[in-house]
Amino acid sequence: MNKYKNILVMIVFGAMLSMPLLALALAVPGQPVPGQAVTLNEIEGLINGIARFLIVVSVIVAVIFIVYGGVRWVMAQGDPAQAKIIMKNGIIGALIILGVGVLLQTLQGVISRTFFGTFQ
Repeated sequence: MNKYKNILVMIVFGAMLSMPLLALALAVPGQPVPGQAVTLNEIEGLINGIARFLIVVSVIVAVIFIVYGGVRWVMAQGDPAQAKIIMKNGIIGALIILGVGVLLQTLQGVISRTFFGTFQ
């Protein structure tokens, strides 16, 4: 019980120490907020960069699993069932990644109005 009491006291004390930081984070009424404005293009670029990075990492992992399954299949002596499962899962993962990439490119084209071409 004493242990929980000490933890509770530390949490309350830490919360009280953090209150001045919250006051400093407030904007002063009537004055512009300092800093640079974030545009939708920057947000789109950030999301696009993160998505591309995750797709590249996922493709690398899928290829590693397919190669690992192939090595296990070659080294399997009479029972390649586990290796077939690993390869099948690697191929399914690669197809899912391909589908996600196509879906992201399609959505980006529709949102930026370049998917159907330019109408004049």
